[in-house]
Amino acid sequence: MTRIGAQAPVLALAAVLLLLALPLGPGGEGGAGPADAVSALAVLFCAVRLARERRRPLSRTAAVVLGLPVLGVAVAALGSVPPGEGLTGLGRYLQVFVLVPAAVLLLVRDRSDFRLLAWSLVGLAVWQGAVGVHQYVTGTGASYQGRPVRAVGTFGAQDVMGMATVVSLGLVCAVGLALGSTRVRQRVVALAGALLLLPPLALSFSRGAWIATAVTCTVQLLLGGLRRACAAGAVVAAAAVILVGGFGVGTAMLQERISSITQVADAPDQSVTDRYTMWAAATGMWREHPVTGVGLKGFPEHRDSHASLALSAGSDTEGAGAAFRKQPLLSPHNMYLLVLAEQGLLGLLALAGSWLALLVCALRALWRTRRARAPGLDCGLAACGLLVWQLTDFAYADIGGPATVLTALCFGLTAWWGLAAATPARNDPDLPGSATRGTPKEAPAR
Repeated sequence: MTRIGAQAPVLALAAVLLLLALPLGPGGEGGAGPADAVSALAVLFCAVRLARERRRPLSRTAAVVLGLPVLGVAVAALGSVPPGEGLTGLGRYLQVFVLVPAAVLLLVRDRSDFRLLAWSLVGLAVWQGAVGVHQYVTGTGASYQGRPVRAVGTFGAQDVMGMATVVSLGLVCAVGLALGSTRVRQRVVALAGALLLLPPLALSFSRGAWIATAVTCTVQLLLGGLRRACAAGAVVAAAAVILVGGFGVGTAMLQERISSITQVADAPDQSVTDRYTMWAAATGMWREHPVTGVGLKGFPEHRDSHASLALSAGSDTEGAGAAFRKQPLLSPHNMYLLVLAEQGLLGLLALAGSWLALLVCALRALWRTRRARAPGLDCGLAACGLLVWQLTDFAYADIGGPATVLTALCFGLTAWWGLAAATPARNDPDLPGSATRGTPKEAPAR
């Protein structure tokens, strides 16, 4: 019982991942779900725990970095019409970029907790990927080019990016755990997990997830060292050749989807045309309201007055247990442009500044760990990879849907790695960079 009680904080976070493994109702709207409710309970649990222990929750640096987005979001919420939409958007932004990341930073105690969450994410990705591959093989997935073959896992046709996001983040964690570990068993299991996640990622037909994952894994390989980068790159390349060339994973549709990445300028399909049109609409909103934007949740209201006639009525969704429906295009599918349109330059600088500061802190902690040859390199590579993936994917997607809570967890894990050593209430020798200070029994330098 004592052991379970000691692990209660991180288990509260693991419960969020567990709920994302459960199937959603067919035809669901893709909004906040049970995992979001549990994340709110984790925040409440963290607040009660801090009150009972009567300690300062965050260091000054952590408070500034994680609290910076509040400025732009609060100003944009005040300018929202109607005000209720602004309050809803304010709650969502605070959940994803402030409250849940802060709770993760405070509830994760050491590298063991970090690894537990990282392996849980890999397990969730393997489960969702297995469901997705089954959907492709049996023809029970979401509709793609008129055929029910798109792998969407348990997220359904209304959230085709859900499974792709989970699988991508699980693969990033697996690569980090494989590259940074000194234990042979962990490296082998993590590498096997990464290879298992390649087919479902391919069968998600998500070009944005492919690009973000390729960029992130390349960065992780370079950060992990040249020798391991070459070895791991050779393994992944061989696996890709076997899967696509030998077994024909994805067949002609996959090859056509890959080819379409290079045709986004010369011969874009309708989905790319819609995206370009919504990007232009977002920049148009920003030009009219450059400082504070049109207000939270204001993009759908102003979309038609700024979009050209090239924009379609919506995307068709069908399959995976859901009937046909026309899903409206309510965001530009670019987080940076969404923030620019709704929060203006003030909001973008606040959010992007927070993300950049997190990335710098995480890379500095990783560099210190590598220089001292200290344990924890696997945690650092996974943490940096999760943030790099999010920042890359934000060029093709934005927040929304049940999988959004994963974004909050990723920011929280990166915050723990980059900022936990500066949190004054921590006296944990297992924090990143602390092993560079002396024996394992010493506390990290302040």
